[in-house]
Amino acid sequence: MRDDPTTILVVDDEPDLEVLIRQRFRRRIRKKELSFLFARDGVQALEALDRHEEIELIMTDINMPRMDGLTLLNELKQVKPRVRAVVVSAYGDMRNIRTAMNRGAFDFVTKPIDFRDLELTIDKTMAHLAAMRDALRHRAQLLAIHEELRVARKMQMSILPQRFPEAGASTAHAVMTPARDVGGDFYDVFHLPGNRLGVVMADVSGKGVPAALFMMVSRTLVKGHAVSALSPGDTLTRINRMLGEENEQSMFVTLLFGILEAETGAFTYANAGHCPPIRVRVGAEPTELPTTGGIALGVAPDISYDETRVDLEPGDRIFLYTDGVSEAEDLDRNLFEERRLVEALAGVAGRSPEEINNAVVERVRAFSGGADQSDDITCLTLAYEGPP
Repeated sequence: MRDDPTTILVVDDEPDLEVLIRQRFRRRIRKKELSFLFARDGVQALEALDRHEEIELIMTDINMPRMDGLTLLNELKQVKPRVRAVVVSAYGDMRNIRTAMNRGAFDFVTKPIDFRDLELTIDKTMAHLAAMRDALRHRAQLLAIHEELRVARKMQMSILPQRFPEAGASTAHAVMTPARDVGGDFYDVFHLPGNRLGVVMADVSGKGVPAALFMMVSRTLVKGHAVSALSPGDTLTRINRMLGEENEQSMFVTLLFGILEAETGAFTYANAGHCPPIRVRVGAEPTELPTTGGIALGVAPDISYDETRVDLEPGDRIFLYTDGVSEAEDLDRNLFEERRLVEALAGVAGRSPEEINNAVVERVRAFSGGADQSDDITCLTLAYEGPP
């Protein structure tokens, strides 16, 4: 509730009106609900508006010397567009009412004044002004939040690799198509000792800045532990313990971490509740790799994570993704689903990682048909072309 009164400027050349206004509204003036200022014509009104920034409501007559009320309404649109005007006039014919409304009047009260009707009109206008103030305040808050999210999104995208290392003939490529909100998807590709490539695909719970911060922490922990020659299962076990401690926000991250040995084609991975990777090869239907049975990181800090190894053949591709792909919706709220993903991958078997990722993203976009994207769409493809 406001502590300061609503300031009303009364513009009328009748000297007795000021006395009547002060008499009729004396209780609300004493309670500091309303405050009145007075002007004799439009010229004085503009001068008062220039001196008193607090004026929110104008009650103006039409027929006045020097500057009439209808001309004043035109001036208000230029100098004080947020001030609301109520016309109080004996010229209550339809032509004047229409002209006043077309020039921005909020309401029209006819003379002789019915003060009960005038008070209702003032209260209605005050309620409108309060709603406008709330809307402007909320708009400012939303703009501030939008700017914070824009900065967070920029930070999030800046830490994701845009150049991808190679190990012998083995290559990788990843792409993220961000949704409007800041999400928690992330990926990583990095060198490991022994001519190996480490790949990560993950999705943090929630949206906004907390998810982006949790994502950055998770990514740093994975890379930091992976370079210590830990296996994927041991890496996730240690990260889970660290994320689970003092996790007051109860956030979690689904994550798949895999290591490809370029010399042998061995791909060892551990899965913490993430979408299973898909093996893509020429002449065969794309198939999901076996699950390792782990749950999301940060949920239960004392559990351990198993790992699984598959031996790739030259030309094999491993496709990793987040649920923004499989759960993308069309205009009728149908999901893209894994079966469409498998169909898309079957058509690009043997292609480069970048071509595979782009083909999947385009297939999802075509399916969505212009529907709003509710989640990040993130893909990573790892290609094994045989030993160096």
